[in-house]
Formats: sequence, structure tokens, C-alpha cells
Amino acid sequence: MSGAILILGATSAIARGAAAAWAQRGYRLYLAGRDVESLRRDAADLTIRYGVAVHFGAFDAAAHDSHAAFLQRVTEEMGELEGVLLAFGYLGSQARAAADFRETLIIINRNFVDAVSILNLCADQLEQRGRGFIAGIASVAGDRGRQSNYTYGAAKGAFALYLQGLRNRLFPAGVRVLTIKPGFVDTAMTFGMPGLFLVAAPQDVGARIVTAVERGRDVIYVPWFWRYIMLIITCIPERLFKRLKL
Repeated sequence: MSGAILILGATSAIARGAAAAWAQRGYRLYLAGRDVESLRRDAADLTIRYGVAVHFGAFDAAAHDSHAAFLQRVTEEMGELEGVLLAFGYLGSQARAAADFRETLIIINRNFVDAVSILNLCADQLEQRGRGFIAGIASVAGDRGRQSNYTYGAAKGAFALYLQGLRNRLFPAGVRVLTIKPGFVDTAMTFGMPGLFLVAAPQDVGARIVTAVERGRDVIYVPWFWRYIMLIITCIPERLFKRLKL
């Protein structure tokens, strides 16, 4: 394999798992995120372990006006992209969001608006190329609103709907779009959260993403059993669901 894959939010634990799986398969990588020193260390590690070219660079998801120039720079360094993984996000605090609209805006912007800004540009490029893939990390939280995280869930639900529409648009061009819905994963985002169960390792989730891209899947739940957990949760009638403490 010699294609180049752009990973946005590359310092997240799930992104690192996917990067390792792609590097093991021989793909060239571009790691993008805010922590350049961390990206530098990850790039060196992947290069040494797997002998592939790994580039890296700063990416500010909130700086929408810079996204076009960023993507042009990546393309100049790596050539045409084989695919893109969008792995950044922000869980935030539902309690803060309820009390302070600034927290609400951060959650919505990071998980939806910022993601759409850069993926719109990536979609145009891949559509013109006539091949490739986009993989976006949504969340099981977007399947049904719950009192504990409904702002985050609303943003991720909107992102999942965006990916669904993008998949519909890009299918005729031969570009695949994968929606990833993780359950609880052992990452910095979930560290210290109470009540977690069936927590998955980020390396396993990353490897599953790479396999799903190879198989041309449209939507995956990771681990797989979350599909059935969410099926049960979404089937609960609203008159009962609103009485639950979830």
C-alpha cells in the first residue's frame, strides 16, 4: 500500500490505534492536531515501528478560515489523499452547558461545525479524485438524547446525520463514508467518569475502524454489542424513557 491517509485529531487514543493499524498495512500518514510535540513523537514512533512515511502538522479545528490552506499543504506534502479519519471531539460538561451557553457552543462547534468545515473540503477533493474514503467518529450518545449528556449527544447525532448525507452524495463518485459509533472507550475523554461499563481498549477500536474501511462498511458500532444495546434503548417508549435516570 502507498496511499496517504490524513488523521484529524491524531493525538486521540482511538486515532493512535487506527494510525498504528494503517501504518502496519504500509499506508503513509499525515497526523494533524493541536499538540505538535505529541504529533512529532507519534510520527517518529510509527516511522520506526513500521517503516512508513509519517508527516505531521498543526491543525486548529476551530479556525475554519485556515482549513483550505491546511488541506492544500497536506496535499502538497503527501500527494492525493486515499482517505481521511476525523477523530477530534469534545465531551464537555452537560451541567456547565446547562448553566453557561458558552460551554454549549464549544460542544456543538467542536463536534459538529468544526468537523463539517474541514470534511466539506475533504469531500470535494475526494469526489474530484473519484475514489477514497472518509471516516468520522460520531457516538452512541447521538442515537437518543439522555439527561446526562444531551448537548454532546445532539452534536454527535447531527454529525452522524451529516455523514449519512455525505455518504449518499459521494457514493456515485466511488467515495466511501464510514460512520463510527463508539460506546465507552478507555480514553482521556472518559478518564475518571463514574458508571462506565464494557469499556473498550482504544487500540482495538482503532483496528476495527481500519477493518471497517477495508470492508466498505457504512456504519459500525464499536464494540459491536453497542448496536444491540442502543437498539434496546431506542425502542423504549418515550413515556417510559423520560422517567429513567440516564
